[in-house]
Parts: sequence; structure tokens; C-alpha cells
Amino acid sequence: MKFVTKKMHAYIDYPVALALIILPFVLGLGESNAIALYASVITGVAALLLTFLTDHQTGVVKLVSYKLHLIVDFTVGFTFLVLPFVLDFHGLDFAYYIANGLAVLMVVGLHKGEESIKPILA
Repeated sequence: MKFVTKKMHAYIDYPVALALIILPFVLGLGESNAIALYASVITGVAALLLTFLTDHQTGVVKLVSYKLHLIVDFTVGFTFLVLPFVLDFHGLDFAYYIANGLAVLMVVGLHKGEESIKPILA
């Protein structure tokens, strides 16, 4: 039951990117490892740029294909799941990255539409 359309994805990209930039400061991330703070902020800035450059409804310059955007999202989700184990995050740092990684992978996995990343990853 896939229901996340390209249009839905486009409209959630900007708020998610801003949350990745703002929430680490609000939540006080970085207690177990300073990288827990900065990795999210850097990813958020990169996500804003990616969304701005993606060929979808909210993209402005439209240089990046939506298919490549989905691949980048998948990579970010996977990285967010692995990072807490590799860098020994604890507590809120750990939970933040696991929750965000799962959320990103869920959005990519529930993608419905003309473009899918399955053939690329198969």
C-alpha cells in the first residue's frame, strides 16, 4: 500500500529540512557526541539545497531528477540508522537518528508513482 506521491514528497521536503537544522539545537543534541548535533544540521542544509534543485513541484532550479533525489533520501535514511552505532551515540542522540532514519526510509519505501528506486537498487 504505497501512497506517498511525488507531490506529497515535494511539499514535506522543506519542513523536514528545516526541522533537521533547528531541532538539534532545540533538543540539545550532541551530548554523547558533538557530531550528533552537526550531522543533522549539515544534512538539513544539504536537504534544502537538494529540494531547491529537484525536478518536482517545489523545486526551483530543477537540475536534479526526482529519481536521484529518492536515492539520496534512501542513503540519508540508511546513514542515519548506522551513524548512532558507528559513532556510539546514546540517549536522545541515538533515538533522534534512529527515528529520523526510519522515517526517511519509510517515506522512500512508501513512494507511489511513475518513478521508483526499486529497479535502481535491485
